[in-house]
Amino acid sequence: MPLRKNVFLFVLIIISNISIAQQVWDESLLITPEKSNFVKTSSYADVVSFLTAIQSKSDLVHVFSMGKSLEGKDIPVAVLSKDKIKTAAEAHASGKQVVYIQGNIHAGEVEGKEVIMMLMRDILLGERINLLDNQIILFAPIYNTDSNDKMEKGRRPSQEDSPLEVGIRENSQGLDLNRDGMKMEALETKAIFSSVLLPWDPQVFVDLHTTNGTWHAYSLTWAPSYLSSGHPATYDFVNNTMLPAITQTVKEKHNLDFGPFGDYTLREGWPPKNFYTYNHHPRYLVNQFGLRNRMAILSEAFAHERFYDRIFSTYAFVSEILSYTNSHAHEIVKINKQAEAETIASMTQAGKIKKGVRFKMVPLKKLDGFISYDFIQKMKPDGKSEYVRTGKISTFKDVTYYAKFEPGVESTVPSAYLIPAAFSNLVENLTQHGVKVDKLTKSQSLKGEIFQIEKFTQASRAFEGHVMADVEGKFTPASRSFKKGDYRVEMNQSLANLIFYLLEPQSDDGLLTWNFLDEFILKNKKDNQPLEYPVFKYIK
Repeated sequence: MPLRKNVFLFVLIIISNISIAQQVWDESLLITPEKSNFVKTSSYADVVSFLTAIQSKSDLVHVFSMGKSLEGKDIPVAVLSKDKIKTAAEAHASGKQVVYIQGNIHAGEVEGKEVIMMLMRDILLGERINLLDNQIILFAPIYNTDSNDKMEKGRRPSQEDSPLEVGIRENSQGLDLNRDGMKMEALETKAIFSSVLLPWDPQVFVDLHTTNGTWHAYSLTWAPSYLSSGHPATYDFVNNTMLPAITQTVKEKHNLDFGPFGDYTLREGWPPKNFYTYNHHPRYLVNQFGLRNRMAILSEAFAHERFYDRIFSTYAFVSEILSYTNSHAHEIVKINKQAEAETIASMTQAGKIKKGVRFKMVPLKKLDGFISYDFIQKMKPDGKSEYVRTGKISTFKDVTYYAKFEPGVESTVPSAYLIPAAFSNLVENLTQHGVKVDKLTKSQSLKGEIFQIEKFTQASRAFEGHVMADVEGKFTPASRSFKKGDYRVEMNQSLANLIFYLLEPQSDDGLLTWNFLDEFILKNKKDNQPLEYPVFKYIK
């Protein structure tokens, strides 16, 4: 029986080396899956107990709360550092890069939570202390604290009832935390920005998930921060250099097959012709990191493997990510800084350059070694056919991978945006993202562009508690006057690409899309008459 299929041997593995060896841990450092023969996953209390125990055994870890959930639970973040760093200021002073890794954003996808605790154990008390040579690691094992303990059987059938019970997807506000990156309504989202992303400024962000049921045959799939209107350098490095190297290392060291994230549809027939990733929207924090000139990785364990297999795969992936970021720390920081500097410098061309605000998914490349469980056709009693999955794993050639995003609509990048004081809700969101916003101290008259809203529509059904909005119209040259107390958002700052995506009226994931301007538009838009979008684009 292969090593990764044997749960009893697995408990005896020093996961840090993925090799057979005895490792004796104190009872307080054993995680719930290990104690339960991988039938159960850790509760919130279990995680807190583990963090308390490991702090008592190592002075290289400090735990703080990024904030509280709706039910009043602290959301713990563990800081691992050879320099015994406890604050963001100390981290910046050290000159070391910060890597942030979180689990449990969806409380039914629990592998990341368990792997983070195992890695903490192996780094602080085992043989992986070298992973702290060139970096500071921030671990958030249980991001969705409230929903973790709302466990029931059968909640995620694609996980083959392994573990038997898991929590729910949404947080206590009924929000999917992996769709909240732009609107920032969840308490957890506000907490991660105010307490982690802004003060600590991680150079690499890793989000740990489990697939929802696709039947490819990869033990784990991954995705970079997808490129939309951001600087290409961070995407290029992660997608074309870092992830391929890690995938090859994992295969050589652990005999695991990893590949790019996606799904196929049997509606297109069999064998598979196309493989589709998820969309580019920066509502997903992994994608937003590209707009922030930082690197990010999405990890998706294969749902249909057993719990201990998914832990094995996720552990191998995260440990190799940390090994790579540790050995390439200076290169990663250099690429991020260059992307940031070039983003700011490009604003000298404001008014002359355009960027996408709406994107379409198109082919990126051909996958010639694509592996998947095979399907055969079966005739049903009504004479119609259907596809039935077999137990055979096959390799397919010439599968088109849709993972590139081309702009369908573009807009001119301005020198600055001007926002009337009445729209302080926009400014509040911008500042929560870390955007620098100035308040006018005197009146100004400026030339630039206005957008005339000719058509305003809302989605037919709710999504994340919102009826998504959309506008059609056109930009026209104009001059406008602004008063003392109005707001000015200069674009010569590092978050220029994020500002652009948030404030452009036609953005497919901007603040207008998320209903920040519905009240104004519904009150003032008259049939067949254009309405001026209240955010002005100043162009020097």
